[in-house]
Amino acid sequence: MTQTLGYAAAHDTSIEDRYTPAPVLAGKVVVISGIGPGLGRSLAVEAAKMGAKLVIASRTEERLKEVAAEVEQLGAEVAMVVTDVTDEDSRANLVARSLEAFGRVDCVINNAFAIPPMDPITQIDPKKLAKVNETNVFAPLRLSALFADALAESKGSIIMLNSCVAFSSQPEYAGYKLSKGALEHLASSLATELGPRGIRVNSVAPSYIYEDVNRGYFDFLAAVESKTHDEVYAEKAAPTDLKRLASSEEVARATLFLATDLASAVTGQMLTVDCGEFHD
Repeated sequence: MTQTLGYAAAHDTSIEDRYTPAPVLAGKVVVISGIGPGLGRSLAVEAAKMGAKLVIASRTEERLKEVAAEVEQLGAEVAMVVTDVTDEDSRANLVARSLEAFGRVDCVINNAFAIPPMDPITQIDPKKLAKVNETNVFAPLRLSALFADALAESKGSIIMLNSCVAFSSQPEYAGYKLSKGALEHLASSLATELGPRGIRVNSVAPSYIYEDVNRGYFDFLAAVESKTHDEVYAEKAAPTDLKRLASSEEVARATLFLATDLASAVTGQMLTVDCGEFHD
């Protein structure tokens, strides 16, 4: 089925027309793991627009080169580091290369993610859960510990990319929720442990992000359910207060707010970026 974007695109266009970047990250060095075509790319691009110097990390060198070229066109300084966040030597190399490139680190954004098995929790092989949690939980823990000395020196921050799946009890999301629930508790514990060193630790929890992966997913649902793309979009947006879905750029900007001095007294929090889908 051909993708149609009338309803959704109208929202995206009006938001982008209103937004003007400000140099709120000027002089700061931001390290981003999990660089890819979706949120990882948007985090890098939006940070560049805010004036940050960037260290971008991914297992795939070609993705790094593409994003590096894009942020360099925006005037940002960028260092690329091919990184497997599940490997301790690779993690240590990311820390060393970041400091070699810029001499300091102000924020570490843990964005790398492995999709857990989408089965009821009692039916998932524990070994498969353990494998994905090497990326989803233990890698953020180790990267936070390895960067802690540099972040203490800069009075910097750590940001964990979480998910509104934390508020779901659907059986097929149980493994996903297990990963993100553990990550939320990790961030809370790190905020308490690292706070006396001047390091802030926060989380961001998006719901559906309207970017290429979910656009394709909505096309698939439209074909299966004999609906249009816009009808599927409207159904996913219906539980939100704004009746729309956040773009990857919007999620990136909300995330990066937590890296700025505007959020200097914010720590131990999880910010939902979901157009008002989940709140009291």
